[in-house]
Amino acid sequence: METKDIIGLALIPIGILGGIGVLCCSQKLRDIAFFMLSACTVITDRLDINFFSRQWYRGTTRGIEFSFIDILAISLLASTILIPRNGSRRIFWPASLGFMLAYLAWQCCSIAISDPKLFGIFEMSKTIRAIIVFVAAAFYIRGERELRILVFGICCAVFLEGMLSLKHRLILHVDRATGTLDHANSLSMFLCMTTPLVVASINSKFPTWQRWFGYCCLGLATIASILTISRAGIPIFAVVVLGSTLFCMTWKITPQKVGVTLVACMGLAAVLAVQWNTLAERFKEAGLDQELDGGKFENRGQYFRLARVILEDKPMGVGLNNWSYHVSKTYGTKIGSPYEDYDDIPQWVLKTSEIFDWSAKYAPPAHNLGVITIGEMGIPGAVLFGLLWLRWFSMGAKFLKRMPSFPASVIGTGLFFCICGIFLQSLTEWVYRQTAILLTFHLLLGALASLYYARRQMAVPAAEKTVRKEKTKAAHHVLSPAAS
Repeated sequence: METKDIIGLALIPIGILGGIGVLCCSQKLRDIAFFMLSACTVITDRLDINFFSRQWYRGTTRGIEFSFIDILAISLLASTILIPRNGSRRIFWPASLGFMLAYLAWQCCSIAISDPKLFGIFEMSKTIRAIIVFVAAAFYIRGERELRILVFGICCAVFLEGMLSLKHRLILHVDRATGTLDHANSLSMFLCMTTPLVVASINSKFPTWQRWFGYCCLGLATIASILTISRAGIPIFAVVVLGSTLFCMTWKITPQKVGVTLVACMGLAAVLAVQWNTLAERFKEAGLDQELDGGKFENRGQYFRLARVILEDKPMGVGLNNWSYHVSKTYGTKIGSPYEDYDDIPQWVLKTSEIFDWSAKYAPPAHNLGVITIGEMGIPGAVLFGLLWLRWFSMGAKFLKRMPSFPASVIGTGLFFCICGIFLQSLTEWVYRQTAILLTFHLLLGALASLYYARRQMAVPAAEKTVRKEKTKAAHHVLSPAAS
């Protein structure tokens, strides 16, 4: 373990205990912490420690990561439980948490029955971090005030990515904008995941300034999505933004709506005109038939072939985060695409955290979330993961039906399309597992779980609530000393 890791281990407990103490003392500071949690997940890797780092590994996680985002999440969760907001329930069971824990349990089993185990521990640690963020958001959000903070934080993150995309294209002359996420497809997924929430905020009853800020962020997100030149991301972005707009908007025509629509259409047309040649070239690179051709090297079709060979040999999978290791060592050769063997790396390299540009020598993660899941954790893991996604979709789908008595339901509708966005692009990418995207997604899921719980509480008929109150009074009377 390096010196920086030892220093980090000493400072992390101090940071967590200090954060809990500060947030227990002030609700305003708790709000600031939640805003930072919402806005800064896209830069979580700028201030983090990577314990037991294996930067030479071409997997989805290369160490046990810990950043200031984790300190914020743990401090917020603990302070919310210790000193809840006046009148709010201390804890509740957030929807989908049971499936998350079941999936985490299978990850533990996958690590236990596979080899090597270290890479799986890396990935499992990230799952634990995501669950903590999920529960922290679910417990903290209790009303519209907290929702506004969440939306403002997400809008700030989208604004940052949009401005960086413009910088990359106009100043740095980068072919495909990446923002803070290191790859254009990662930025595309982030925008597909967050922009529907921005659309929902525009159609909410939030303050006027926040809705106009949402319009600005929506414009920047659209430009950034085009500048990623993502063949899957751009159509998916258009679908989820259109869907969230249709389900969140009111159909009353106003001069403001007409003006905003015209400006948006003209701006979109201008951006498309400037980028048209680049987009055309990108979409001509490889069609769907070529991508699914299993005989080509490192395309989507080959990943399906690899998953089939893996399952024929190991129905329980090769182990969490072990795709690159075992495909490089064994299964790549079986389908005629050999790689180097990780076991041939010199020992002195294994003991250093320096980055070596050997990525082309080893197998990349499968560019399909379902494929990499079933290849690593087998059929049971894929089934559990599928059930978890179905649970998330069922939670969000509840908000497609409007509830006039529950204005925050429009945010729930936006969150449903956020789930649709990340799911659709996960059909062609693995970056759901990328730290910034995973933590942001679970933050949004925590908000959805809170709204889902509030909606269920409101759905209880008034007569039933009266009966419950009478039963409670009767029970209190029976148990009181006077009654005895």
